[in-house]
Amino acid sequence: MRGSTDGILGTKEEISRERKPNSSSTRTKKWLKRRETWLVILGVLLHAVYMLSIFDIYFKSPIVHGMDLVSPRFKSPPAKRLVLLIADGLRADKFFEPDLETGQYRAPFLRSVIKEKGRWGVSHARPPTESRPGHVAIIAGFYEDPSAVTKGWKANPVEFDSVFNRSRHTFAYGSPDIIPIFCSDIPHTTWNSYPHEFEDFASDASFLDEWSFDEFKSVLNRSNHDPELKKLLQQDNLVVFLHLLGCDSNGHAHRPYSNIYLNNVKVVDSIAKRMYDLVEDHFKDNQTAYIFTADHGMSDKGSHGDGHPANTDTPLVAWGAGVQQPKRSSRGRYSDDGFRFVDEHVHHMPTPLDWGISGIDRVDVNQADIAPLMSTLLGLPCPANSVGNLPLGYINLDEREEVEATLANTKQVLNQFLRKSQLKQSTSLRFKPFKALENHSSVLEQIEALISGGNYEEAMKLSQNLRTLSLEGLHYFQTYDWLMLMSVITLGYVGWMICLVLHVLQSYTSFSGSINQMLQLRNNRSQVYICGFLVMAVIFVLLFVERSPPLYHVYTAMTIFLWTQIFSEYQFLKLLLKDLSSSNFVFSMKLLATSAVSIVILEFLVNSFTDRKLYTYCFLIVGVIAAIYLFYAIPGRSAVPVFILVSCWFLSTFTLMPAEIPDNTPLVIASGLIISGVALAVRCFDLTTGGSKYWQCILNCEDQKPMSTLLFYLQVFLVGLSSVMVEVTTTHRTEKKELLMLHQLINWSVAGVSMVLPLFSPTSLLSRLTSIFLGFAPPFLLLSIGYEAVFYGALALVLMAWILFECAILYLTKARTSSYIKDVRHEQEERWLQLSDMRVPIIFMVLFNVAFFGTGNFASIASFEISSVYRFITIFSPFLMSGLLIFKLFIPFMLVICVFSSITKLIGVSRLGCYFLVILSSDVMTIHFFFLVRNTGSWMEIGNTISHFGIMSAQVVFVLMLFALTNIYTKDIHIGSRRSSSQKAL
Repeated sequence: MRGSTDGILGTKEEISRERKPNSSSTRTKKWLKRRETWLVILGVLLHAVYMLSIFDIYFKSPIVHGMDLVSPRFKSPPAKRLVLLIADGLRADKFFEPDLETGQYRAPFLRSVIKEKGRWGVSHARPPTESRPGHVAIIAGFYEDPSAVTKGWKANPVEFDSVFNRSRHTFAYGSPDIIPIFCSDIPHTTWNSYPHEFEDFASDASFLDEWSFDEFKSVLNRSNHDPELKKLLQQDNLVVFLHLLGCDSNGHAHRPYSNIYLNNVKVVDSIAKRMYDLVEDHFKDNQTAYIFTADHGMSDKGSHGDGHPANTDTPLVAWGAGVQQPKRSSRGRYSDDGFRFVDEHVHHMPTPLDWGISGIDRVDVNQADIAPLMSTLLGLPCPANSVGNLPLGYINLDEREEVEATLANTKQVLNQFLRKSQLKQSTSLRFKPFKALENHSSVLEQIEALISGGNYEEAMKLSQNLRTLSLEGLHYFQTYDWLMLMSVITLGYVGWMICLVLHVLQSYTSFSGSINQMLQLRNNRSQVYICGFLVMAVIFVLLFVERSPPLYHVYTAMTIFLWTQIFSEYQFLKLLLKDLSSSNFVFSMKLLATSAVSIVILEFLVNSFTDRKLYTYCFLIVGVIAAIYLFYAIPGRSAVPVFILVSCWFLSTFTLMPAEIPDNTPLVIASGLIISGVALAVRCFDLTTGGSKYWQCILNCEDQKPMSTLLFYLQVFLVGLSSVMVEVTTTHRTEKKELLMLHQLINWSVAGVSMVLPLFSPTSLLSRLTSIFLGFAPPFLLLSIGYEAVFYGALALVLMAWILFECAILYLTKARTSSYIKDVRHEQEERWLQLSDMRVPIIFMVLFNVAFFGTGNFASIASFEISSVYRFITIFSPFLMSGLLIFKLFIPFMLVICVFSSITKLIGVSRLGCYFLVILSSDVMTIHFFFLVRNTGSWMEIGNTISHFGIMSAQVVFVLMLFALTNIYTKDIHIGSRRSSSQKAL
């Protein structure tokens, strides 16, 4: 390479050379602009398509149709009808433990059932511990079809079988978010649900439970005057389902340790008692089985969704017809037998002594085991897609009937395996069977022979072993295409990253001068395109023969297209290799060092997804290094290094705080004062530091209009008003009062007006960014509940430190200074990127991830409080509430991107060029996360790794969207005259 190199594969001479316009360079720029547009579109499409691969690999629907149903061979079913009571959001410990104030247990009736009439245990739910997945596991026996997440857990993407489908008739009453999922498409159901407006978080929601009970009570009352209804109720295989939402709503609004939530536990116990008395008094035949459980628990902060025991442990109580009587506990000391429930809890968990029932035998189950339990009690076939194991500890059967029930459960799982095997074999050119079940027919014959011979114990062992192998076989076919898809998508990401590197080299470095040569050689690409087309056609034919899903074709087409583009650049690659081989040793070491440091920092960011505390060490170290560097580089300006050190250390404290943000309204109010103080300090700096050569280009010291001063104080006033409204609305909610319409109007108005005002602020860098900081402060305060409001100010201080650091570097780098002096006539022209500019996207990635994890774990939905939105709305509205919560999380990102855009203007480089480097960096992390995705272990571990991959993969769209949004605020930012500042620096 010619000369000493300092740019990204560009020389100093080329970087500082005046670029004279000519027809060739104009044609080149137009060609590159078109390619750049298509590259952005390709990046968005590629990441969107490859994100969908997660649904084919890990979120692939487990549901298949066409299996034969298997009924247990009973002389008569244990029960004629079944009552299912699900207390939504009821966690096990709050149900079983005594009240600390009174010492009395909260569920006296169900405790009497545990001691005198039935069996009990803990039902272990699998994340995501949300209402729909929990109910599907209980009623349908399988863990939610993950593709339901694409429909917001509201609709059924694939129709599935359930206990309700198998019943002769089902009566169901409860929430409009749950009941229609299971009953709307079943003709033999009678159901009703209350309006969504009833779900008001500002009130005690226990009346919702009473509504469900009253609805069924009215059905029994009507049957006394309706012969057809009475006849229907007297039939067998009847199911009654009451969905009790009160605990969930009260837990969200008031926390599960509040009196309202704990009193709601007493309400559901009372409903269970009244339901039992009502049914027994009406039918008078002792042929009803009862099951009481919950779909998920509730964390201490009033949320659910993850795999914490507070969310996965739910109570299970069964009694009535066909259910065993209580047994004294025969367990000795606790010992780990290696068994794990779906939430990774060990088998034979010791019962807490304060529950007061440790002497009574406890039978824990997986949540999906409840469906075969209900089916067996009614003598019905298990739901077709159930993966639950029949819990024999609950059912009162003789030895032969136990084996028959277990065998029916085993055959139902085996039929699913056989159906999946048949479907895969019919479409595969090279089918690989699951060898462990190749002799399943002989095993079934052996089990039947053992039952006929009365050897029930051995028949039970073989049945249970066959069921275990069938479940393993289901998993085998669920992940059958895993290796192929992972290989294709990995190659696609690598190809995309190489395309990005080539584009940056061709568009934003001195290598753009070689493009003219490449344009003349473009005709030689036809052979590469023809080869790529032929490869794509052959693979498409193979995929078509195997009847692969359409997305498989898209994945492979995208990957082949990217690599075809790479090979089509072989002329440029030859030039690149030639220049690299001729480059001097110093440049080679700079290139290697920059790449190594960037990869180390990106790997640090990967690990920070699982350990937020790494950011604490990062900012402690970075604060010291940056302060020392500037202390010696800027003599006499010791205040700036100290400011950078203090701001970095202040921000480092937030990742030591718990992800579960505790309520602290006084801290939120105080944060309004902190934010106003930070803004006032920055404004003073802006107005009084105009004589310094280091900061002149970011200041607004030339022309101060009265309107700008008035605007500033208006924004400070809105910050103060939002702090007042935080206190007023929180007080109303804690006093169990509804959110007043006036309060809502003020909050919405303050939030909306404050975000518009920055558009009218002065256009100097520091003035505009200060106005943006104040503009987003009111909505952030109104959506805050604790220390995250202080984090907003701390992040702004670090962003200010970044601006000051870059501003100082701008005048302290000898190469850059000379470049600016030589290019003084071309002040509006962006310069080439240099290797040292890589620090900008890397710092952006660090700060962007701090915005992710500074006040929680963005990768886990349970890390953020739904109560954050209660100052704007309390009536349950999932889309509006989610929108407000997401907007709150976006505000720190928008601050970071506004500063990033401003810095690209400050140092004179292309923002889009830096954007491509950001995407390149994020895709290095994406590749890593793609390999970290797990398909074993708990659902929480699998789900977290998938969410990490999804977050990074979405950044190409996410960052681009925020760039477009923040450009409204930053496009007018004016950087001070480079001529005057350069002359002063000289």
